[in-house]
Amino acid sequence: MSAGWLWADWPLAGRVQAGVSTREGGVSAPPWGALNLALHVSDRPEHVRENRRRLAATLGLPAEPAWLRQVHGTAVTRLGRPPAAGRVAVSAGVVSAGAPVEADAAVAFQPGVVCAVLTADCLSVVLADTAGQCVGVAHAGWRGLAGGVLEATIAALDVAPARLVAWLGPAISQACFEVGEEVRAAFLAQDEGAGAAFTSNARGRWQADLCELARRRLAAAGVGSVHGGGLCTFSDPARFHSHRRDGAGSGRMATLAWLPGAAPGP
Repeated sequence: MSAGWLWADWPLAGRVQAGVSTREGGVSAPPWGALNLALHVSDRPEHVRENRRRLAATLGLPAEPAWLRQVHGTAVTRLGRPPAAGRVAVSAGVVSAGAPVEADAAVAFQPGVVCAVLTADCLSVVLADTAGQCVGVAHAGWRGLAGGVLEATIAALDVAPARLVAWLGPAISQACFEVGEEVRAAFLAQDEGAGAAFTSNARGRWQADLCELARRRLAAAGVGSVHGGGLCTFSDPARFHSHRRDGAGSGRMATLAWLPGAAPGP
C-alpha cells in the first residue's frame, strides 16, 4: 500500500517539490495510526523505518530526508554542501546517517537534498524562492512562531523576502486550539495586531489561530505570497495525527521539501 501524501497547492508546484504525509498507508499498529514517521514516540523502530521507506518509494525521493531533533526552538540548519560565499551564517548541518541535528528548521540550496520537519498539530511552513534555487521548511508551533523561527528561516535563505513563496501545512485550527493568557501575551509583546488571531472562550482562555499568526509574521518579514493553511489536524482523525487529540499515542506527519534534480554526491 502506498504511503499517504498531500502535495503543496502553491505557485511553485513542479519547480519545488513540497507537501505533507497523512496517517494512511503505513504499518504502525494502534495507537500510532499506520503511517507514523517519528522514532521518538515509542512506536516500534522497525515500523517507523518501514513507513519512511514506503513514503520514499511513493514520492521517488532523491535522498533520505534530513530528519531533525526538534525542540520547539528557532535554530536553522543548512543541509548538504555549503552555499555560495556571502550567505548568512546558520548552524551547519550535513545530511548523514548519524544523530539528527538539533534544529526546528532546515534550508537547502542544491537539488536532491530533502528538508523535513515532523508535526502533529504544530504548523509546518515551507519557504522557497520563485526561481527554485533555495528551499526551507520550518516547524512552527506557538513557541517557535513567537520565538522567530520563520524569521530565522527567511534569513537563512538569504534572498529578498519579496522573492519568497510560503506554503502552510495542516495544523490544529483555531476552534480546537485553546491556550492560556501567556501565549497571547507572548505574541502581543511583539505585535499588538496579533490580538486578531485570538478569540476568548467561555472558560476565560483563548482560541489561537496558528495560521493567522504565521501569516502575520511572514507579512511583517516581507513575504507576500502565502498559500495553504485551513486543514485541521485535530478535527480530521482519518487523515492527520494530532497530539492534542490523541496524547502520547499520537504519531507524526512529515512535511518534506526539495529542489528537483539528482541527489548530491559524497
